[in-house]
Amino acid sequence: MPRPTPFDLVFGRIADERFPALRDSLQQAVPTDRDAFLMAPEAIQLVRDLRPEEGIGEAIDQLVALAHHAYLFWAAGRPLIELSEDLLESRPPSADGTAPAAYYARFPEHRIWAQVIEGASHEPLDGSFVHALPDQSIRVLGVFGLHPDRIGFSVVEVAGPRVETLTREDGTALFAPRLEGGAAAGLRSIAGEEELLELGWRAQATARS
Repeated sequence: MPRPTPFDLVFGRIADERFPALRDSLQQAVPTDRDAFLMAPEAIQLVRDLRPEEGIGEAIDQLVALAHHAYLFWAAGRPLIELSEDLLESRPPSADGTAPAAYYARFPEHRIWAQVIEGASHEPLDGSFVHALPDQSIRVLGVFGLHPDRIGFSVVEVAGPRVETLTREDGTALFAPRLEGGAAAGLRSIAGEEELLELGWRAQATARS
């Protein structure tokens, strides 16, 4: 079976039915404006319909972020960019091309890991939704622990300009493994939100090439 994206798993059956009306409501708004997105009745209803009956508390912000990224991905034509682990070795060279307005950047399965919740097990990164913001920064939604047989997955959102001199406090290289035995297995790790954002910028550079 083809490897599904988080969009496929959550929105695949409803996107073409729900998103056109949402697009009409957002015609006068900047699409990436999260506040404007939440002013649209169709967006509010979408989030309500996606919310589990038992509620999700503070995680509602993550659900809103997922819905917004998914809409932008759909509106951009669902661009899927397949990335390799080579992107973690060094920054790709600058390119003069234009990246899609929004896209999903996907990495090889079970190669990059992160501890999304402190004290919890590490989860594999499937990929990230990425889109540019009007202030020349980007917004990234990392998707972790994605599996067709799992109910739900974890997401982490970061946004901002590129940090030009990003380093780890412990002196290890960016994306060096944090899992026990990870180095021997050839695995990588994301340590903190700044590394997730840096990975988003590397994806953005690749998307422009």
